[in-house]
Amino acid sequence: MNAGAYDGEIRFVTRSVRLLMPDGSIRDYSGRQMAFGYRTSVLRSIDAVALRAQFELMPEDPEKVRARIADLAERRRSKQPLEYPSAGSTFKRPEGMFAGKLIMDSGLAGYSVGGAQVSEKHCGFVINKGGATSAQIRELIGDVQKKVFEDTGVRLEREVIFLGEF
Repeated sequence: MNAGAYDGEIRFVTRSVRLLMPDGSIRDYSGRQMAFGYRTSVLRSIDAVALRAQFELMPEDPEKVRARIADLAERRRSKQPLEYPSAGSTFKRPEGMFAGKLIMDSGLAGYSVGGAQVSEKHCGFVINKGGATSAQIRELIGDVQKKVFEDTGVRLEREVIFLGEF
């Protein structure tokens, strides 16, 4: 999906990816062939499984790298609900807006369905406060999408992918 945060994206460092194709064959894709974009890649359009990836990193002073890692980790700890299980950021960022702010402005901070809850720390995250089922998470996400659309006319697109039965 081209994971990314704080001006970094996996596409910037991906050299190649080995894929298991639906017919059982193995194919190697270059980073360019992976067609990375905002929270997407070629894997959204083909039913393949990534088996491995090669990354090309740039040499950097180890102390600078450690400082950057510490800074990014602190930014995440201070802004994201890492104390609860979640699938990470739940919604894609609408162009020119922030999903979390739209959700907060719709009065949904802390809204819950069973054990699933819109995080009060960062409304862009759906967290499991305890015992949430996949059906509850799916229902909550749908409720959020509906309320934000009613309030703003903005359709929030899920960043998380539903797999399996609900």
